[in-house]
Amino acid sequence: MRAAMVEHLSSQSRPYRYFFQNPVSFTFRVFCSESSVKNDDVEAVYRIISSSNSSGNLKQSLKSSGVFLSNDLIDKVLKRVRFGHGNPLQTLEFFNYTGNRKGFYHTAFSLDTMLYILGRSRMFEKIWDVLTDVRRKDRTLITSRTVMVVLARVAKVCSVRQTVESFRRFKRLVPEFDTNCFNALLRTLCQEKSMTDARNVYHSLKHSFRPNLQTFNILLSGWKSAEEAEGFFEEMRQMGVKPDIVSYNCLVDVYCKGREIEKAYKVVEKMRDEEIMPDVITHTSIIGGLGLVGQPDKARVVLKEMKEDGCYPDAAAYNAAIRNFCIAKRLGDAYSLMDEMVNKGLNPNATTYNLFFRVFYWSNDLRSSWNLYVRMMETGCLPNTQSCMFLIRLFRRQEEVEMALQLWNDMVEKGFGSYMLVSDVLFDLLCNMGKLVEAERCFLQMVEKGHKPSNVSFRRIKVLMELANKQDSLGNLSEKMAIFGPIITSPESTAVSTPSFPS
Repeated sequence: MRAAMVEHLSSQSRPYRYFFQNPVSFTFRVFCSESSVKNDDVEAVYRIISSSNSSGNLKQSLKSSGVFLSNDLIDKVLKRVRFGHGNPLQTLEFFNYTGNRKGFYHTAFSLDTMLYILGRSRMFEKIWDVLTDVRRKDRTLITSRTVMVVLARVAKVCSVRQTVESFRRFKRLVPEFDTNCFNALLRTLCQEKSMTDARNVYHSLKHSFRPNLQTFNILLSGWKSAEEAEGFFEEMRQMGVKPDIVSYNCLVDVYCKGREIEKAYKVVEKMRDEEIMPDVITHTSIIGGLGLVGQPDKARVVLKEMKEDGCYPDAAAYNAAIRNFCIAKRLGDAYSLMDEMVNKGLNPNATTYNLFFRVFYWSNDLRSSWNLYVRMMETGCLPNTQSCMFLIRLFRRQEEVEMALQLWNDMVEKGFGSYMLVSDVLFDLLCNMGKLVEAERCFLQMVEKGHKPSNVSFRRIKVLMELANKQDSLGNLSEKMAIFGPIITSPESTAVSTPSFPS
């Protein structure tokens, strides 16, 4: 529920007026963007980026590839790099090369994705270089979303003070340094630091920016303390900001998570008094709260009563009710609710299945886990990374190599789950069981998909291959690993830029 609320709060779009203010740019972007970019072209460019060892080599390979570098293709390539953990420096070369073409303008998506890639590698000075270049060419690309992307990466490794200093640095870059940017800072602090930090920064900067409804909703959505949430709710009223359904849902949620169900019901009554009808998110919070106080049956009744408020349970509401029965170890009732979902035309999602996988993992129930996985695949619901991790760890615990390989093959074929996280556990299992041939095959499949195996996994396989005197295979794997750059032997040797901040 909280994730859905944050996603709702963070959704922003670029103003349409930009295109009317920049007709030349708009015309070029329309003709240079294609909606039907071939996946083969995306993969071809991605491989060029991954295998190039110099700027000249990259440019020449791109020119000779014959691939038309449209906005849509660049967006997809950068997304591919992001999720494939590609080389950030070579990706930056690609971004600069395509952006420097006469009359070409990157999209806001490309810019934000490039900044995310650099930020993940802690190349903060290069982030500011990119932003400075973009400011000169097309400042409108730098939005409050850009602010949030950069600050989120800074906040992961730097202090609150440094994060705020980075925020202030945007004043010279973003076209409108306004409340939307302030909200981006607060959202970042709520997600990456603590609510106490967000509260302190809010109070120190609120006189420079006029807090609006979204400001308070961001802060309200992060509080786990009812007392703090009530305090911000009161300040919101004092400033003349009228709460909306998101505000009330935040208060209901914090009461429910604190097991204060009666207070949550009183908020719902107040909503009705103000003619704000509770929605599916309100009811989902109530369902979750009832489960926390040991009333899963009463929560199930809420599912049936929702239609009285003109709303109907969605997958998240059913998941909350199913979670209650899973916590109570009443799996029969949980399965009954999942069948009810299907009968009502709602498809169980990966989160639904994960509720069961978690129970089976902790009870070491391999057969039930496997049967559920088979059902999941047969219904066309692809597992997510959490599903895969519950399964692969259980397979390793019980040394089930065949099941582990089946999961991996499905991942390779259908493209779900995190190759990096799952492969570490898989290679550990295969090496423990002496399955070097299988480990080598999975390693090559991973590289073929453009994903880098971890250095830990590579060293584990390397040692066993040396013991088995498989020098040819080891040489092949070493060549494949070299595509992704030098192998880092320790965290201290990681060559990344340290963040620099204005004085």
